[in-house]
Amino acid sequence: MAVKKLRPTTPGQRYRMAPSFTELTSDRPEKSLLKGVKKSGGRNNSGRMTMRYMGGGHKKRMREVDFKRRKFGVPATVKSVEYDPMRSARIALLYYADGAKSYIIAPEGIKVGQTVVSGEKVAPEVGNALALANIPLGTIVHNIELKPGKGGAMARSAGSYAQLLAREGKYATIKLPSGEMRMVLTSCLATVGSVSNSEHMNVSLGKAGRKRWLGRRPRVRGVAMNPVDHPMGGGEGKASGGHPRSRNGLYAKGYKTRSKKKYSNRLIISR
Repeated sequence: MAVKKLRPTTPGQRYRMAPSFTELTSDRPEKSLLKGVKKSGGRNNSGRMTMRYMGGGHKKRMREVDFKRRKFGVPATVKSVEYDPMRSARIALLYYADGAKSYIIAPEGIKVGQTVVSGEKVAPEVGNALALANIPLGTIVHNIELKPGKGGAMARSAGSYAQLLAREGKYATIKLPSGEMRMVLTSCLATVGSVSNSEHMNVSLGKAGRKRWLGRRPRVRGVAMNPVDHPMGGGEGKASGGHPRSRNGLYAKGYKTRSKKKYSNRLIISR
């Protein structure tokens, strides 16, 4: 996929870098895999705003994406590559040999008509899902499980991937998109290849209204607020607010918030 630069016929198009959508093969989603989405607008059950800067946006329908890939040994044919309004990556519609249908996160380079399969003794080819114990070292993977059977949780956004570096005992060492090196059980599943739509990072919305279409309201800087609203607010003129910090007073630059007793600390080799 590539991004396209538009002719600036309007001010909003002057700085816009738009996705080309050339890799999509269908604009009609599979009806049986759709469900409605109820928006909260950032309000809780009593109607109070608990999350700021949320609201509005275009109506969406959620595609039920299969992150578990637990239909072992059943080959599936890629029917189409589609857009998903809920995520930055593209999704692929699979038709299984037993008649079932499902969506998966589309890997980079997947083609319509290609056959993918998940299981133990599966070739480590793009789109196939297999346990980390059976994937060759050095392979690029995505949609990696944290716990066996729970479904893929890591490396799922557009263009992201992890690399399988080593195996020792029941643990495999993988390098995550953040650069963190972490141990994961070798019985966890991962999908071979990197996630599609790697050019997503180059997209520029071009205008504030397009952000509103995505359901994001304007974000107010803490410095622009009053002292009652934010620790960095107040002052005469354009006075800065001292140390950058959150609305709760926690430092925003470099202050570590991760729990020292978190269960997975022992699994992280380097951060």
